[in-house]
Amino acid sequence: MSTRTQKPELMSPAGDWTCLRAALKAGADAVYFGVRGMNMRANYKNFTVPQLPRIASECHAAGARAYLALNTIVYEPELRKVERILLAARDAGIDRIICWDFAVVEKATKLGLSVALSTQASVSNSESLAAWHRTFGVQRFVLARECTLAHLRAIRRGLSRILGAETARGIEIEVFAHGAMCVSLSGRCFLSEERLGKSGNRGECLQPCRREYRIVDDDGGLAYRLGSNYLLSPQDLCTMPFLDQLLDAGVSSLKLEGRARTPEYVETVTAAYREAVDFYFERKRSPGFREAFEELKKRLTEKLDGAYHRGLSSGFYMGQPLNQWASGRGSSASRSKQIVGDVTNYYRRAGAAEVQVRGARFALGDELLIQGPTTGSVRVPVTSIQIEHEARASAERGERVAVAVPERVRPRDRVFLVTLRKD
Repeated sequence: MSTRTQKPELMSPAGDWTCLRAALKAGADAVYFGVRGMNMRANYKNFTVPQLPRIASECHAAGARAYLALNTIVYEPELRKVERILLAARDAGIDRIICWDFAVVEKATKLGLSVALSTQASVSNSESLAAWHRTFGVQRFVLARECTLAHLRAIRRGLSRILGAETARGIEIEVFAHGAMCVSLSGRCFLSEERLGKSGNRGECLQPCRREYRIVDDDGGLAYRLGSNYLLSPQDLCTMPFLDQLLDAGVSSLKLEGRARTPEYVETVTAAYREAVDFYFERKRSPGFREAFEELKKRLTEKLDGAYHRGLSSGFYMGQPLNQWASGRGSSASRSKQIVGDVTNYYRRAGAAEVQVRGARFALGDELLIQGPTTGSVRVPVTSIQIEHEARASAERGERVAVAVPERVRPRDRVFLVTLRKD
């Protein structure tokens, strides 16, 4: 293994305040998000333009960077709107704009904003990177998802040849490390637009690819189910089993997909990759590192299996991902959650939360998940349950109980029971 590689940035997704705080708490170096109206996750909560200063402030206070995704296609009547958003982003102190439309790239760079060229530009070779850099001054590139590990290494060599070693070192290569993959090239899919009138390139995708299909003859007499897998629905990317190879390829940023996913997903995935990246760069010169890192990767992959996924795949990193399709709709994660109720009070001195149980019951030894827009996502092993200072073994629906929670939570935070998935 090379010891010359630099520690890459770990970038996490945020679709709302709860996810943003979960990402920061789990150790993200940067958080990326969108604003309503120009967002590749238009069907979800997202943020508003007036919230940009607060987002930047919270990220910077946590020692992280704030990246605004403006990576939809842009129509003529929207150019003024884009300008207003970019001006607001600059004034708010947003650190980078993720985009690929030429108009957005040009407007952002003229305003002095740093740009990351989105994966939807499908940049996949060193000459393309060099051309974008020379024309627009772009320093960071989110490579096409179809690039392999061999491509990454070759692009690095090609950049040194074209731009010179010193300039090439300033070019940042960002890659996806974990999360959902699109059946289309770098996410430029038209299936949802063509069939349902909702464009994936405008953030409105209704994911018809995630369904099961049949072949029906023209007369309607014969129909065939296309096997047991969902043949347009790829499994989710997971680079943890070969993370050392990805780090050794000289990437500048590891991007975790999931702006439409839950706070516990953001927290689990961010924390897992944070631990792995830190271990690699802090311990790679130590005796026994290889064996210890292999064991860590195995443990963290099992942890990632507990977060939402459609099956775990190596993506294109090892070559074309043949037969890596989802086996069904929804999650294949080993763990799921059920709503318990809400926090009604928190007692800081006692380190306890009062919980109104409205749904699933829970007992000693269970695991709870407490989530809220200010709290973020907090995992709580149930070590004590009390009602009116009387110890109990379980909490039943309709009861208001006190649970030991050493970390501060807040009234109206939602409480969930984490359970093992039953096949």
